[in-house]
Amino acid sequence: MNIIFMGPPGAGKGTQAERIVEELNIPHISTGDAFRLAMSQGTSLGLKAKEYVDQGLLVPDEITIGIVTERLLQEDCNNGFLLDGFPRTIPQAEALDLFLKENGKTINHVINLSVNREFLLARLTGRRICKNCGSTYHVMFNPPKQENVCDKCSGDLYQRSDDTEEKVGTRLDEYMNKTAPLLDFYDKKDLLRQVDGEQSIDEVTGDIISLMRGQNK
Repeated sequence: MNIIFMGPPGAGKGTQAERIVEELNIPHISTGDAFRLAMSQGTSLGLKAKEYVDQGLLVPDEITIGIVTERLLQEDCNNGFLLDGFPRTIPQAEALDLFLKENGKTINHVINLSVNREFLLARLTGRRICKNCGSTYHVMFNPPKQENVCDKCSGDLYQRSDDTEEKVGTRLDEYMNKTAPLLDFYDKKDLLRQVDGEQSIDEVTGDIISLMRGQNK
């Protein structure tokens, strides 16, 4: 089974991907993992990507597409794969469609973890980290016993600079502007499946597995 996971930052894609690939026994392929593998193997595209990464620049579409599609040709993808973080744009989706068609493959489901903006802001801005031992807390979902004090070592807790409401809001806006149009792209192909990402982790997993088994759509 070939699956694409979609959803805004903080929707829980990584957590659910870990569970689903274990259930289906297929590889979890994120763009970052594909980049790291290509760079570690010293492939032609991997070396090109490294030039951009080392300079802190965005890797161009043609290199990103090439690295991901090369990864999909590896033997462990013969029985399926789960793509997480790719495609991010319509051109990437069109290139993926062409590659799959040329290789006799198709996408079975595009699963979108649907979470409203207010919920995401609360989830992403609530993280707190211990300055001393690095333990992670959340003001709503996993608060420390004493406010701003680590349960384990009594160290001070802090909020990462990229977890502020302003920074999180910018990331969500970027997602909506660049990636959300893909929802319409895949909806027109009758591949889009909406899952309520505001449920508990187990409930979200259950809904996705039901989709995989054809119990709902």
